[in-house]
Amino acid sequence: MSEERLRRRIGIYGGTFDPVHNGHFKVAEAALDAFALDRMLFIPAFAPPHKRKQNISSPFHRLAMLALATADSPRMFVSTIELESPSRPYTIETLGRLQAELQPVRLFFVMGADSFRDVTSWREYEAILSGYDVIVATRPGSHVGGNGGIAGHLAPQLQKRITDLRGAAYPSSRDLANEDPESPRIYLTDYVAVDVSATGVREAVEQGRSIDEMVPPPVAAYIEKYDLYRKT
Repeated sequence: MSEERLRRRIGIYGGTFDPVHNGHFKVAEAALDAFALDRMLFIPAFAPPHKRKQNISSPFHRLAMLALATADSPRMFVSTIELESPSRPYTIETLGRLQAELQPVRLFFVMGADSFRDVTSWREYEAILSGYDVIVATRPGSHVGGNGGIAGHLAPQLQKRITDLRGAAYPSSRDLANEDPESPRIYLTDYVAVDVSATGVREAVEQGRSIDEMVPPPVAAYIEKYDLYRKT
């Protein structure tokens, strides 16, 4: 694979990140290495469409925590593209804007298994799954039962785009070199076994339990300093 082609491979990891935790970080690291990505862009949402009725933390706190978590990682960056948008964009709109602004580029959209299960409720989800490479991060062991369990909700034409890498090693250099940029894939992966969630972090803080094993140290310090996730 040429250096030029590597340079144009960018991962897009969107979400609430309330807060960013070690699971997010490990998924990003695995995707960077497995798919030979040049960089990973974390994109905190101002107000995710499916969470607009929920009480989520200030986007500025969430942005600050992401910046702290990725500060020492040369291939991880934080984008404010959704925070700066006055229209509160949907994922398909953000991806389209990035595609236009970063050309020439090949985007790899990263999502967790929970988001993938609910993806049919997203706006223009078929355009996301057919127009961009998608990396689905599942937990090890989820390959039991085949594709039907995790992708059974997708239409047959979308299921044909699936490359199941669960239970397997990272794609080889030959595999990556043989990719067809004009035919994006949906990659099912299970490279990361980290049992942590943002909900779990918030609950631990509320209950006065340590989160040192759940989030990067700078994030834990930030949460304590600004007294986040504690009921008043």
